[in-house]
Amino acid sequence: MPANEPQKVNLLGLSAEKLVAFFASIGEKPFRATQVLKWIHQLGAENFEQMTNLSKALRAKLEEKAEIRAPEVVSQQDSSDGTRKWLIRVTGGSCVETVFIPDGDRGTLCVSSQVGCSLDCSFCATGKQGFNRDLTAAEIIGQVWIAAKSFGQLEPKAERTVTNVVMMGMGEPLLNFENVVDSMNLMLNDNAYGLSKRRVTLSTSGVVPALDKLGDVTDVSLAISLHAPNDELRNELVPINKKYPIAVLLDSTRRYLEKMPDTHRKVTVEYTLIDQVNDRPEHARQLAELMRDVPCKINLIPFNPFSQSDYKRVSNNSLHRFRDILYRAGYTVTVRTTRGDDIAAACGQLAGTVNDRTRRSERYRQQAAEKVADEQAVRFVER
Repeated sequence: MPANEPQKVNLLGLSAEKLVAFFASIGEKPFRATQVLKWIHQLGAENFEQMTNLSKALRAKLEEKAEIRAPEVVSQQDSSDGTRKWLIRVTGGSCVETVFIPDGDRGTLCVSSQVGCSLDCSFCATGKQGFNRDLTAAEIIGQVWIAAKSFGQLEPKAERTVTNVVMMGMGEPLLNFENVVDSMNLMLNDNAYGLSKRRVTLSTSGVVPALDKLGDVTDVSLAISLHAPNDELRNELVPINKKYPIAVLLDSTRRYLEKMPDTHRKVTVEYTLIDQVNDRPEHARQLAELMRDVPCKINLIPFNPFSQSDYKRVSNNSLHRFRDILYRAGYTVTVRTTRGDDIAAACGQLAGTVNDRTRRSERYRQQAAEKVADEQAVRFVER
């Protein structure tokens, strides 16, 4: 596009409210937003000529001022267990990964929110790639759009394949607050993907100021990436804990649940079990005591090895022992089945390709992660 030519607005990432504002800016009625929303997200339209209930004049105007541009699919891999992973190139040349996990009549899409991640959790391949930038709303919801089209979900009278979405892919969702919220609103919108608020889950490592704001703008399901039952251990595994310790995170979690319109909501506690690191019986007992006053269910995740980590997968005996201690303490406990590890699509293995990343010392990376998290979270709250 020539430098003097105005940039077109990508309608793919606009929330319903922003789409109404766009149509107002070009002198069109608000109901046009609903029409276009359905065309894009329910029928998979890729251009305006497909929108046959719009006048030719309006289609020509939209062609001049707007576009529907999804990120580029570089590759698609299918696992022997039915898991599907896409490598998706975004503006600037970096790539992120998106994973679909089938489970009976349930299909869960794991969506990325950033190119890389600044938080550098020690057991996660994404953090080892460094951090490049936030994804735009179009690049986030574009992953849902790509998956839905891949399974024919956007064809007339097609059955829903993507029934659940989890913001658990590459990146920390709360450090890309506005774009993530706009994307989740599209997932929930009845004129777009129409998912239930209980079927859209945001997972955070604990960016507390942004989490406090989240409950004011949405009521999606919440998961907290805990992975340790005490601050000393969590400081090693999840460096942002040095800025927002466990007690501060759990207080914020309670506040989020208190804002929910339904009184029976629970938070999901994600706990990755690493051999000889956080899988001891005393860790299970500490976790049981720690979560006593937080309505929750606990999801145990066996660590999935990757090349840049020396951690090892938890043994089955340790996993079952850990689970049973929590069961006896009265918790609902699930064990995440490892899916897609033959295509590096399992939890913690997503890496993509992050351009122009800088290798830094471990200490510097941890300090940088804390600084980025703090500054961005405060900026979101002050808006």
